[in-house]
Amino acid sequence: MSGCSQNAPVDEQGRVRLRLAAPGPARAEHAGFYQAIADGSYARRGLNVQIFHGNSATDVSQRLAAGQAELGLARDSFAALRMIADRAPVKAVAAFLQKDLRVLIAHGSEAPRDLMALSDLKALGERPLYTEDPEWSDFWAWLQPKYQLAQNQIHRPEGGALEPFLEDPRSLLIGSLTREPALVGATKPDLATRRYLPADDGFASYSGIVLAPNAFARDNTEALKHFIAASAEGWRNYLNGEPDPAHGLIRRANPATPQGSLDTARELLKTHSIVDGGDAALYGLGAMTAQRWETFAEQSRGAYASDPNWREAFTPSYLPALK
Repeated sequence: MSGCSQNAPVDEQGRVRLRLAAPGPARAEHAGFYQAIADGSYARRGLNVQIFHGNSATDVSQRLAAGQAELGLARDSFAALRMIADRAPVKAVAAFLQKDLRVLIAHGSEAPRDLMALSDLKALGERPLYTEDPEWSDFWAWLQPKYQLAQNQIHRPEGGALEPFLEDPRSLLIGSLTREPALVGATKPDLATRRYLPADDGFASYSGIVLAPNAFARDNTEALKHFIAASAEGWRNYLNGEPDPAHGLIRRANPATPQGSLDTARELLKTHSIVDGGDAALYGLGAMTAQRWETFAEQSRGAYASDPNWREAFTPSYLPALK
């Protein structure tokens, strides 16, 4: 795949067509890309962008390998490094979510507020942790040794994680910032909860990572640069302007998404500086640094069939010039 010419097709209006493969259903974590479609950010740069959703990171890698998508999204740095470990000719070219979206939610009625920070997990005994994350084992490989947790604390119930979490006030729910907080709030509005982001405690994974096959990036440099610039504009407009255009397209792609869930997720993305914090605060939206990739590679050592070369996982070549 890396040696063949991969010129992107052009539509009847002369725009470069780019298919973006995303893991999981359409949610607020994809909103900046949908906003760029809705507000014309892509079209103004001569692009016709379509977003396709799959079930997992595997679906994204398969679409890229089969030529069914020009670009892909990775939900975390694990996915990008795993592709390198598998010798896939793909690189991360931008990261539009500067923090991993995983969140731990605890009941807020505990006395005497014994869980003030994630580091307190070490001394609080074997609290059950519930999750529905299909890729929980990657994250658990970092979480377990970091906080000295026992293997039997993690549970992935077949019937879902929400109900057992709500029933046990000592339990925690592991989920995504763009889904579980709103889900808990909608199911039990009177329940006081606390949120803990591992990203704020040293977990170095990026999210919303744009993946480009090496041959595609080589043969479509200008289109790729335009895509990244337009995506940054879409994310900026979504967070600081009117979000309804993106929300409308997300709900069309995923009708089961309540409007309230999207509103809650957007506020949390802003509150926790998910898009414009971290490296983006210094270098602009989508930014990545070698230091972050190296740190994450160290944190996730042993999670791959063979240790990947983190230097091969990303390139800043297609990002806008640093501020």
